[in-house]
Amino acid sequence: MDDTHTFRHGDSSPGFSQFKGDRSISPESSCVSMKSDASMMEPRNFKGKHTSTDLRFKSDLLKKFQCLYEGTAKQGNPTLLNEIYTELYITESESGEINNEHEVRQIETQSRRAETEDTPIKCNDIFRPLPGQDKPIRTVLTKGVAGIGKTVSVQKFIVDWAEGKENQDVQLIFPLPFREINLMKDKTLSLSDLLHVFFPETKDLEISSGEYKVLFIFDGLDECRLSLNFKSKVKLCDISESASVDGLLINLIEGNLLPSALIWITSRPAAADLVPSQCVHRVTEVRGFNEPQKEEYFRKRISDQSLANTIITHLKSSRSLHIMCHIPVFCWISATVLEEMLSEAERGEIPKTLTQMYTHFLLIQTNIKHEKDYEKRLKDEDMILKLGKLAYRQLVKGNLIFYEEDLRECGIDVTEASVYSGLCTQIFREELGLYQGKVFCFVHLSIQEHLAAVYAHIYFTNENRNVFDKTKQSFFTKIPNQKKYHSLSELHQRAVDEALPSKNGHLDLFLRFLLGLSLESNRTLLRELLTQTGSCSYNKEETVQNIKQKIRENRSPERSINLFHCLNELGDDSLMQEIQDYLTSGKIRGTKLSSSQWSALVYVLLTSEQKMDVFDLKQFIGANNRADEVLQKLLPVVKESRSVQLWDCGVTDEGCAALTSALRSNPSHQRELRLSLNKVGDSGVKQLSDLLQDPHCKLEKLWLRGCGVTDEGCAALTSALRSNPSHLRKLDLSWNKVGDSGVKQLSDLLQDPHCKL
Repeated sequence: MDDTHTFRHGDSSPGFSQFKGDRSISPESSCVSMKSDASMMEPRNFKGKHTSTDLRFKSDLLKKFQCLYEGTAKQGNPTLLNEIYTELYITESESGEINNEHEVRQIETQSRRAETEDTPIKCNDIFRPLPGQDKPIRTVLTKGVAGIGKTVSVQKFIVDWAEGKENQDVQLIFPLPFREINLMKDKTLSLSDLLHVFFPETKDLEISSGEYKVLFIFDGLDECRLSLNFKSKVKLCDISESASVDGLLINLIEGNLLPSALIWITSRPAAADLVPSQCVHRVTEVRGFNEPQKEEYFRKRISDQSLANTIITHLKSSRSLHIMCHIPVFCWISATVLEEMLSEAERGEIPKTLTQMYTHFLLIQTNIKHEKDYEKRLKDEDMILKLGKLAYRQLVKGNLIFYEEDLRECGIDVTEASVYSGLCTQIFREELGLYQGKVFCFVHLSIQEHLAAVYAHIYFTNENRNVFDKTKQSFFTKIPNQKKYHSLSELHQRAVDEALPSKNGHLDLFLRFLLGLSLESNRTLLRELLTQTGSCSYNKEETVQNIKQKIRENRSPERSINLFHCLNELGDDSLMQEIQDYLTSGKIRGTKLSSSQWSALVYVLLTSEQKMDVFDLKQFIGANNRADEVLQKLLPVVKESRSVQLWDCGVTDEGCAALTSALRSNPSHQRELRLSLNKVGDSGVKQLSDLLQDPHCKLEKLWLRGCGVTDEGCAALTSALRSNPSHLRKLDLSWNKVGDSGVKQLSDLLQDPHCKL
């Protein structure tokens, strides 16, 4: 797996802080390198002019970025990056593909994709064109979900450059994380002044003279609090010209300022479209751990190989846990919890759901706090509930990083926050940036979502109040005559209603955690954390039936996926079991399914251990079901299949329209489509033609035998293939009404040197 990227953790790395929510670079490193000072000051293979200032700049960056930390910079345990790092799995992605699902759903979808489809790119090759790509790459956007390893990839790139190993055609690298640029959002200054603030040693360098090839790295676009208005008409061409900080960044990215400079931007997927696609020359995606690397991680992380095997087997037994192991930080959480629990004589219930895993993790970290907190200055209740309030409020706002004003809004002063980060380094962190401003964050988005759910649950059980009633109010202002609730089911119903309409599913994982916390086993764990937990009536069946009703009402099986995960957290798999029984018995074709059963079928197929590379519609249609209707119900599964088999199923142009619309949302996945002996006609073929001319379409084989295609449909096909001729290898148009006109158009297409038919 030379082209894949993972992180290696030996015994020298007790924790997993390098993945702390993707933001683990500490600029305050005092770690002494194992290299000699001389080797650090003399980079290998340095190309072009260099001065003592250049060398000092490289040396300073190396000192700042060569170490990873356990805990905060002030009290952490440094580990050299190069001792534990191997490459992460990074692929070239398609620009403009913005996924609005919750990031966990994106991971669940990606887990089904075969890695052979993707073009792997090594971290240090991020600006190098692939074979056949002749255009130079100036701006790269690297996307990936929280905790997947974007920032560590940036760190590795900088360390290898500073040590003289890679990319020596670049003379200067300026890492400018958005979380630190945010602290300067109200300032007016020039690009030259901005660089002098972050990198004082560059004051003597003539960066605009053209003598230096420079790279700017803007890490964490999703954390940007500047108003990046790319429609602004303010043009800057001189690095000494003053403007707002967001104006400087826009002009730098657009190429008005320092047009020869390279730009590297990292972002979570939801924010990736903040930069216009015309400003980006390459889009890459950090995919985390692939299947072999998951096991590799646990075998390296846990010295007892028998225990490591037990943990791997357990994680594989739970599809939801195993899928989450694509995210490196979740592997660390799982290893932390399972290593402790499976090593003990009295194990208790081993976590099988996300809620159980995260609640055990919170309990373990609180016990670690007790070992540190000798003076018992801080009660668990106060700390967890205050952090929970912060987590919930910022989750609703969509923020992963917080500043002093955010803390004050939630009743936490900076001193108190520093105590929290010192005692709970694996949950909450305080960081000092290059600009010396304080920034706070949770170790990972999922930890923030879990703490937010704990807060919502405890607030309800202790106060009989619903946190959603305060979402648009001040969290610490009394609301006159605020409604009191009596059953936990009321909170759950409101939470489901709030989460379902979300366009980006930002409350999906929060909802799973909130429902899971209602199980008695998890409430018992919470009582270990919080001695003063209230009680209220709760009927789990009422919550389950409400969710099933929502599934029945929801016309989109894909949108119901998270509700099935919620049922899983609640321990109810009755709908899924019904479908499993039908599939096992082979009776699925002869069964008329309800809307909720169709949704369950989609969920079961998408979360099955086996990847459905081939989708065969005939397995699911029978006398009771029209092909077009069944096809529309199963489109979420079709989208994830490489080969779509619809041969002689009775699909019409109506079904073909729905099919092509769905495939257009994921055009780079399918390789084979069999539509022969269906009533598709010219109308359906025209729909297919729209898909074929999509530049992201990678369809290689298309069967349209006996589909009623005439010269009109043939004209649409050839026109589409003329605009995108390099992907389709096989086209079957036999038994159609294609005349001389259609044949002539196909003949002209075949003469195109780019046509691969």
